[in-house]
Amino acid sequence: MFYWLVSNSQSRLPEKQENEKLCEESPIRQVALTVPTTDDETLPVLTFRMWVLGIFSCVVLSFLNMFFWYRTEPLAITAISAQIAVVPLGQLMAAKITDRIFFQGTRWQFTLNPGPFNVKEHVLITIFANSGAGSVFAIYVVTGVKIFYARHITFFVSLLVVITTQIMGFGWAGIFRRYLVEPAAMWWPANLVQVSLFRALHEKEKRSKGGLTRTQFFLIAFICSFAFYIFPGYLFQLLTSFSWICWVFPKSVLAQQLGSGLHGLGIGAIGLDWSSISAYLGSPLASPWFATANVAVGFSLFMYVVTPISYWLNVYEAKKFPIFSDDLFTSSGQIYNVTAIIDSNFHLDSADYERQGPLYLSTLFVMTYGVGFAALSATVVHVFLFHGRELWEQSKSSFNEKKMDVHTRLMRKYKQVPEWWFLCILVANVALTIFACEYYNDQLQLPWWGVLLACTMAFFFTLPIGIITAITNQAPGLNIITEYVIGYIYPGYPVANMCFKIIGWVSMSQAITFLQDFKLGHYMKIPPRTMFMAQIVGTLMASTVYLITAWYLMETIPEICETASSSFTVWTCPIDHVFYDASVVWGLIGPRRTFGDLGTYAMVNWSFLLGAIAPVPVWLAQKAFPNQDWIRLINMPVLIGAVGLMPAATAINYSAWIMVGFLSGFVVYRYKPDWWQRHNYVLSGALDAGLAFMGVLLYLCLGLEDIGLNWWGNELDGCPYASCPTAQGIVVDGCPVVTM
Repeated sequence: MFYWLVSNSQSRLPEKQENEKLCEESPIRQVALTVPTTDDETLPVLTFRMWVLGIFSCVVLSFLNMFFWYRTEPLAITAISAQIAVVPLGQLMAAKITDRIFFQGTRWQFTLNPGPFNVKEHVLITIFANSGAGSVFAIYVVTGVKIFYARHITFFVSLLVVITTQIMGFGWAGIFRRYLVEPAAMWWPANLVQVSLFRALHEKEKRSKGGLTRTQFFLIAFICSFAFYIFPGYLFQLLTSFSWICWVFPKSVLAQQLGSGLHGLGIGAIGLDWSSISAYLGSPLASPWFATANVAVGFSLFMYVVTPISYWLNVYEAKKFPIFSDDLFTSSGQIYNVTAIIDSNFHLDSADYERQGPLYLSTLFVMTYGVGFAALSATVVHVFLFHGRELWEQSKSSFNEKKMDVHTRLMRKYKQVPEWWFLCILVANVALTIFACEYYNDQLQLPWWGVLLACTMAFFFTLPIGIITAITNQAPGLNIITEYVIGYIYPGYPVANMCFKIIGWVSMSQAITFLQDFKLGHYMKIPPRTMFMAQIVGTLMASTVYLITAWYLMETIPEICETASSSFTVWTCPIDHVFYDASVVWGLIGPRRTFGDLGTYAMVNWSFLLGAIAPVPVWLAQKAFPNQDWIRLINMPVLIGAVGLMPAATAINYSAWIMVGFLSGFVVYRYKPDWWQRHNYVLSGALDAGLAFMGVLLYLCLGLEDIGLNWWGNELDGCPYASCPTAQGIVVDGCPVVTM
């Protein structure tokens, strides 16, 4: 399966020799070049050092990522930072802590210092850090209720929602391990960054003539990243999105719509800020080139063809609104007053809704929903057509030992986690979620059957979305389809819509995260039961710290998430704002009044059919031309869903990401393969780490005291008219009025 990833220049071996070769290395070239094929079973894993540094990493990253979450430019501090920072700490503990053996000679004997700090301890610490680095999306529900809707929700209920949705994903992960972890074709590209960094930090490597070791290269790249981020992070923030077209045409609305990297199509915009490049799509250095190319094609078609044509043809009265915006509008182009259509029971007031009129969205926002519909149906059809036979065969029988790659063979020596462990966790979390929704229905609004329906959707989509993610490093989401379904079944209840969305989408998303961590442990030969323990403990700790931090910020920061105060505060909550908007569209008003027979955007529903049809021509083409490997590289779910993160992601997030991905995945990988093998993933880790450390340092030294520089170089984008409407007679503050 997926052997097209192997170079075609290799001659085909006889079947017996080929099977023996697959036992010795992975059929995925990137994995074969990066992941070690050895295992030292004697290395201690569950050590005192691991517990101390793992818990510390999880708590610190959870606090920092939640702390920066609400900011206008969210800063994601990845586990790479902790992965690097704990090395000297681990080595220090190994050198200074006593190696005395306590209770020697008994079954309870243990030591605090079993020897040198080793790579398996380091991997497990990083698993803890991954728990803190991953987003806890259930916080959106808490923010939406407390801040945007200004309604009551208790800390205890919030904690139940957060923990159950995070842990529930373990059930789906356990069920689908055999399909998404053990097969070599499920290679999870993002893991190779961390694997490469582990090797750089632990393996003794001789310096080649005229070259650098991976450790030396990492240190140089880390220092450069650390030093450079002071410019886009503080001194010269325009580097985040240098939209030069806006400077050339400072009074033109059209030019600024075209050129703005943050509020327009981003044509010609230049981004030199790694935090912006990697913010939404992850590191472009970890993305395989075929996936990057699919994203590039999808982004180009959406941003430079579909969106501008729809806008300038005035589809859905698009010119009354900005071309790129996540706000909600009235028919006259003004911001929609959501609070005016909510009654005292936190339900839609139909009479007030009729008085205020239907809700309108910007062109890009509407098209993004259409893309989400199409990507989901394309994912199901793509997996059925391209991988259905392999999945069916794998379901009927266990793995054939002759076809097992070296990593799966080595991992078979360890005790596996019984599937019933995962099922018990799943059943317990579903039951607890039903209890919370029923007993605290006045706060959560979702009935018991909604929980079961959301779980059914998560179960159905985990496998197809997991396959796409494991191969392409791009993960289609369930956020749109979940809110669509519950919006039709149970309209007028915004919190119920958010809860259903979180249970269906986040539990699936968490399953993908757990499976990715399982694969990291698979590559690094961590005992599965030890991995299971670390993930459970890390997830519980991270969920609690995230909620405590968010609650503190919401209680102490005045006017948090107020976009009207964006010129005076950095706490504008852009991602939470999009989540809130979706709860209004799908939950409060309901899809029937927006995308249904009573709404403005009913035609967008045809996207489901178009998405389902899209993979079929590709499948037929690769059947008709089996020797044309490039056809199989066309991945319609990734291509169609490329812009699924917009908004809150902007054009510059994509264009800069695509450029870096092209240079790494195509140019360097093709023309400098030796350099790519040694340094590509190490460079990705160094850029992440340098950015994170400088970002935290800038905030602690300058941000806490609100010390900033007020000059033109810190005016993000420099395109004030990019968010203006172009229809005649529409009056918006700060925008020119278009007249005849």
